[in-house]
Formats: sequence, C-alpha cells, structure tokens
Amino acid sequence: MKLTIERAQLLKSLAHVQSVVERRNTIPILSNVLIEAKGEHLHLTATDMDLTIVERVEARIAQAGAVTAPAHTLYDIVRKLPEGAEVMLDASSDQSQLALRSGRSKFALATLPKEDFPAMGPGEMPNRFQLQAGELRSLVDRTRFAISTEETRYYLNGIYLHAAKSNSVAVLRAVATDGHRLARMEMALPRGASGMPGVIVPRKTVNELRKLVDESTDAVTVELSDTKIRFAFDSIVLTSKLIDGTFPDYERVIPTGNEKIMQVERSEFTAAVDRVSTISTEKSRAVKLALSEGTLTLSANSPENGSATEELEVNYAGGGLEIGFNSRYLLDITQQIDGEGVQFAMADAASPTLVRDVADPSALYVLMPMRV
Repeated sequence: MKLTIERAQLLKSLAHVQSVVERRNTIPILSNVLIEAKGEHLHLTATDMDLTIVERVEARIAQAGAVTAPAHTLYDIVRKLPEGAEVMLDASSDQSQLALRSGRSKFALATLPKEDFPAMGPGEMPNRFQLQAGELRSLVDRTRFAISTEETRYYLNGIYLHAAKSNSVAVLRAVATDGHRLARMEMALPRGASGMPGVIVPRKTVNELRKLVDESTDAVTVELSDTKIRFAFDSIVLTSKLIDGTFPDYERVIPTGNEKIMQVERSEFTAAVDRVSTISTEKSRAVKLALSEGTLTLSANSPENGSATEELEVNYAGGGLEIGFNSRYLLDITQQIDGEGVQFAMADAASPTLVRDVADPSALYVLMPMRV
C-alpha cells in the first residue's frame, strides 16, 4: 500500500475515527485503525465492537492495499505535523510496519494483521428514512443531557427513538430520562419511518454522532433494525448496536393536571438561578422558588457559604407556592430553550413540574422537585 494525502484531510478524518477507539483495550487490534487504499480514496475504519465508524477521504493512491496502525499514535503524529504538509503512507510488503513520511519527518509504526480487524456485519436494516442534519442535531441536543449514567439501569443509558402520535399527528420522538428529569423532543415523522421499532441509541453513539454532524449540512440517512442503527452522511458511515432493553413508559411521568402556570423571561431566569446557586452546597445544588402573584423569589442556603436571594418579575397568578429544584438540572433545561420565554406548569411542592419553551411546542421537559 502506498499513497499521498494532504495533512488537513487526513487529520480531520483521523480525528473522527480515533474518537471511537477506547484508550485502554484488552484486545490489541481494537486500538488500531484499519487503513484501506482503493480507487481514489483512503478508507479509515475504527471500532469498539459496539460502534463502528468508516470514513472515506480523497487521496492519491499509488498502490492499493490495507494495513492497521495504532489509532491514537497515528492521530498524534499527523496533528503535530506542520500545516499544509503532505503525508506519505507506505506499508511494507509483509505489512509488519507502516512508514509515514512528511518533509524531513519519518516514522515507522508497528502494525497488526488486517485480517484480525473485526468486521461488524451489515445485517438486514429494513427501516430507512432521512433527516436533515439540523433536525438530527436538534433531536440530540434537546434530549441527551437527560441520559442516565447509572449503569445498573442500562436501558436508560441512551436516547429512546420511536414513532408516535401527537394530537393524532405522526411524529418521530426522542426521549431521555435519568429518573430526576425527562426530556422529550419531537418532529414530523420522516417518510419511511412509520414502521420503525422503538430503539434505544447508546450514549456513546449519541455523543459521537453529535460531533460528526456538527459541521454537516447534508441529509442524514438513517437505517435501523431491532438490534442495529446506521447513520450515513457526507463521507461517513456510523454503525452501532442498540441497547437491548425496554424503555419505561415515560408517558406516565408526564403530568397533565398542573394548573399553577408561571411564565418568565428565559435569560433573566437562567442568570438568576446561576447566581443564587453559587451559595448552594456542591452535593444538593438546591435552589428554592417561592411564588406569589407577579413575583418569583429565588433563594439558596448552605451552612458553609451563607444565603442568597433574588427577586424576578414573572407572569403568575396561581397563589402562593414554594418548590425546590436541583439548580444544575434547571439550568440544563433552560439552556436547551431557544425562545425568549419559558413556562413552568406546577401542581405542588412534591409533584413533577412541566417545563416548555413558550415559542416552540416540539420540546417538553419534566423535572422532579426536591426538598429544600
């Protein structure tokens, strides 16, 4: 195998694929990236056995072939080369070494047999539809902060993606919850998605996907089965196993009778919560909301730091109410709201609170209160 490629192109693709490779591996081949030169393209593949990424990049191929090399080492080398450099990759005939040359720099990297590199079989993917990159970013951004990190409840360690009905309109819905808060985002159901099974996309896949679609303007093709999901866009294909579990009936925790409605200016509220929570203890991060007609008083107390209060003008006429929240959870939600106004629908100090963007009904958040 012999090829020449611009540093910037190689670096961008290596940055994408090496991100999937775990720093510590008990199986040595999983630390490597598969480098394949064929036609007019270089194909880079990395996997952790659950998630596989393949990226295609243009290169001048002098001799076709394939080899595997340490992913993080190769990325670090290319990252440290000067901007505008050309990189030559040359695998020895017995594929025991990969030579990298750029200007006066020369590196020889140990390789492992390409035959040992695991292949994630494509399998049958009966469901296929397309999303715009911006729509996918929105689905992920407005829900992933609520994904649980508690490994014992593994079925909550991802985003639940499924077809649903909202006021008799077919929608594609993304839901995440960790038991303390719930985030639900929906959009019009894309053509071809009506028969899709409900699937749980793992947290690592969600995070890698979000990084990859950050700069994309292309449509993203989504293919899925009961056990796998694939995202294809630009020159990237990301294939992942799904979480084998049952997502809980989240509809049961979404309150319907909350009649104490508060509307507040989002940026003012976010800044006030952030300021007041400086006092709260690191462990609980508790902030109390005391409501009376037209006024919200935010307060926090801690034995070590003292106390803080701040008053805001709000649109509220539901009678006196005091309710406490984890300030971090409050801020996570308000930071996902694009509009100027945020609406809180509350029942009492012990019941779940519903939070919405006044200007955008597609996203909905549920937050459990806490004792303060």
